[in-house]
Amino acid sequence: MTTHRRPAAAPPDPSTVRFDGPWTHHDVHANGIRFHVVEVLDADVHAPLVVLLHGFADFWWTWRHQLPALAAAGYRAVAVDLRGYGDSDKPPRGYDGWTLAGDVTGLIRALGHADATLVGHADGGLVCWATGVLQPRVVRSIAVVSSPHPVALKQAVLGDSAQRRALLPDFLRWQVPRYAEQFLTRDDGFAVEALLRRRAAVSWTRTTEFTDTAHRMREAIQIPGAAHCALEYQRWAFRSQWRPDGRRFQAAMRRPLTVPALQLFGAEDRYIHEATLRRAAPAPPRLDIVPVPAAAHYAHQEAPDTVSAHLIDFLG
Repeated sequence: MTTHRRPAAAPPDPSTVRFDGPWTHHDVHANGIRFHVVEVLDADVHAPLVVLLHGFADFWWTWRHQLPALAAAGYRAVAVDLRGYGDSDKPPRGYDGWTLAGDVTGLIRALGHADATLVGHADGGLVCWATGVLQPRVVRSIAVVSSPHPVALKQAVLGDSAQRRALLPDFLRWQVPRYAEQFLTRDDGFAVEALLRRRAAVSWTRTTEFTDTAHRMREAIQIPGAAHCALEYQRWAFRSQWRPDGRRFQAAMRRPLTVPALQLFGAEDRYIHEATLRRAAPAPPRLDIVPVPAAAHYAHQEAPDTVSAHLIDFLG
């Protein structure tokens, strides 16, 4: 296994996530902070907007395959570094469901659109669910990858021992202040590669693309403040369960989503189980649940053509 090392005195600059490619990087100010966003060069700014939201310990690069595929299909696809990640601002607070839904709402309007389809992986999918329920006027539809409805996820953790064993060890580790930040960033972010390897399909971990992806994720988590902000998403989700804001959020999320939804998941995912995704939750008017063969938790990267095709079919 290749280990990429850097002197401790030289953490990566946030701008290092602005990789060259068939896309352009720019900054968008929304909900009081600055977001780094990426879209395909010469994209039609009047085309229907699709906003792509990454998961835990990740950044916009996770959608590198979907950006050109969606643009070629006639959509304005925009991948975002979520609050606290990559080259976006890293404020000390704002990692609750309401603020994150406000971030997406502000981004859609700042990009010049009245509404958008939201696509999210894992934590980014939870932001999709939250925005769809809390800010329905700006959401045309949502598509999520390995991201159960928040109500279904809580039900599974409480009532499904297999899902609880898969989810809780990492989730509880992230709650410990300072230790968790050090755990994610030590040895040049090796814990992020280990997490990626543990949750991905074995076949993908043997590819050069996996090695490159792991290297980029390890770099991104070492950007000053990124690890702490990433962990704040997990900490709010845990700590709020015993606070009034968490109870209000769960109550709000029991309202039915009013727009169509697509749930994609890797058929080999050992982290989020299919039974969790299929649990009864407030049902949208249309919910398609589709397995992706030969893929696990990162289906959009492990089987990008299949996932892109499903997204384009759903959008159409």
